[in-house]
Amino acid sequence: MFKLDTKNLFWNLVFILIIGSIVYFVYYSTKKVDYIWRWERIPAYIISKENVEIRAPFEGVLTFENKTIVLKSKDGSKTLRIDDYDDTNLTSNTDVYEGDLVAFKKSYKVGPLTVGLWNTLYISFVSILIAIVIGIVTGLCRISSNVALKKLAVTYVELIRGTPLLVQIFIFYFFIGTVFKLDRITSGIAALAIFAGAYIAEIVRAGIQSIPKGQMEASRSLGMNYFQAMRYVILPQAIKRTLPPMAGQFISLIKDSSLVSVISITDLTKAGREIVSSTFSPFEVWFVVAVMYLVLTSGLSFLVQILERRLAASD
Repeated sequence: MFKLDTKNLFWNLVFILIIGSIVYFVYYSTKKVDYIWRWERIPAYIISKENVEIRAPFEGVLTFENKTIVLKSKDGSKTLRIDDYDDTNLTSNTDVYEGDLVAFKKSYKVGPLTVGLWNTLYISFVSILIAIVIGIVTGLCRISSNVALKKLAVTYVELIRGTPLLVQIFIFYFFIGTVFKLDRITSGIAALAIFAGAYIAEIVRAGIQSIPKGQMEASRSLGMNYFQAMRYVILPQAIKRTLPPMAGQFISLIKDSSLVSVISITDLTKAGREIVSSTFSPFEVWFVVAVMYLVLTSGLSFLVQILERRLAASD
């Protein structure tokens, strides 16, 4: 028989009460602010519908065959049939000249916020992939018995973690980008990847060192060399343990990608800033930008949770 868990019910009600209070406080605050809210402007900056003009490519006479527009040149040498249109202001047997407006076709156009969201997603995804490679290699060098590799890895990690990301972006764009002739996107991705790679390296190092040393000894006793033992025994276990901090680092990287706007990359943050400067609607725009970032980070967190469950089930 179903038994009601009164303890959990009470704390669920407490949670709902707290969230409801926060929502009411935000709503009450918006009423107290001397500001005219214009939410109706925002959808056009995400996706909008516009009329595409269809113009006559040559001079001729326009007629209709059912709903098809037929344009024939006066000498009969050219014929144009237009089926894909939504509206026209012309009537049958109308003389048109080259360049005249014949019809309209409605089409959807992505707005600057959508373009910025796509650029943020692209930059973050590529940066994460590169950062994972850098982090794994550097993490292995951190625990290597080779003194040169170990010290190089330590120097890289401490140098990157000890300087602000914004400064690193400027260095990559204005110095390294100039020397190697890198464009803005490449410079931004490189800066983000190297920055995140340093933190991932420490996560990988901690994950590997959390595996008992007996695992490596057992692998070597079975005839595996060091790299085989790392690939087939140590790293698979370490990756499972490092997924939660890795997910946190990936989420931070998505949010940190907003800094590439300082080098004129039209990411989500820069798109929002440009819209604010043209519409003078800062609250609406930044609320929407925040929600878009939240969707990206929540989606990544959800994917990592699925991966964690699958890896746990494979044990």
